[in-house]
Amino acid sequence: MTTAPPDRAAARSLDDSMALDPARPLYVTHARGPLTLAVVSIAWLRARDETDRATIGARHLSDDELQQAAQLRLVKRRLEWLAGRLAIKHSVCAYQRRHAGTSVHPRDITVGVVLDGLRAGKPVVDARVEVGLSHSVDFAVAVCGPRAVGIDVERSRQVPPPLAELLTHPPEIAADPRLGGVGAMPLPLRWACKEAVLKHFGFGLRVDSREVRLTQWWPDGRFAWRAGPELRRHAPEADGSRFDSWAREVDGYALALVWQ
Repeated sequence: MTTAPPDRAAARSLDDSMALDPARPLYVTHARGPLTLAVVSIAWLRARDETDRATIGARHLSDDELQQAAQLRLVKRRLEWLAGRLAIKHSVCAYQRRHAGTSVHPRDITVGVVLDGLRAGKPVVDARVEVGLSHSVDFAVAVCGPRAVGIDVERSRQVPPPLAELLTHPPEIAADPRLGGVGAMPLPLRWACKEAVLKHFGFGLRVDSREVRLTQWWPDGRFAWRAGPELRRHAPEADGSRFDSWAREVDGYALALVWQ
């Protein structure tokens, strides 16, 4: 049975507004929802020397955040952490300017995480907004909105066989791609959809990805999903028909968003 697409236009504006350019340090865009997305190029930060990165950090991070960054020994981890903080801060600042008419400097946005429980690690900010964050290879992408949001970005690449098997079951998902629907979705995009749903609830992969059943994908990027019993146990509101869900390949990356 074919699932009817939800009667919403919110996701349609994302097709024309998203861009992932490694040479562009920061890219901010707004979409109906309302959502604000900020993309920070990890590749651009990677190409800067330590002095440049220190200057960027001093301009945008609080003293506490600078101390946190200094404790990260691996360069890769420091770059991802810095890019993620910058993306969240700029998404919140741009959202506040557009929807609240307030001007806030990124340094004044405090970014934290849920410390324990099933939602441990979920990013939070000291503003009346919700945020989501994902990073992959050359980019950190953050999203800000008035209610909970989930986002995942994955570099488009061949997935390992065990993951490919997980993403092509049940059998109808592995249908001939020429028939459209979920069968036409590249495997990294299917994975991004599952993660975006789980991150919307703050769980991430603490809940089995098989608890998110993808049921349809439409040409404009909207996708439909159904929650399994374990996900519904932790989040009774997990009803895919109540959410806006969008996923597309963008400049060599799989990007998925889930919001209300």
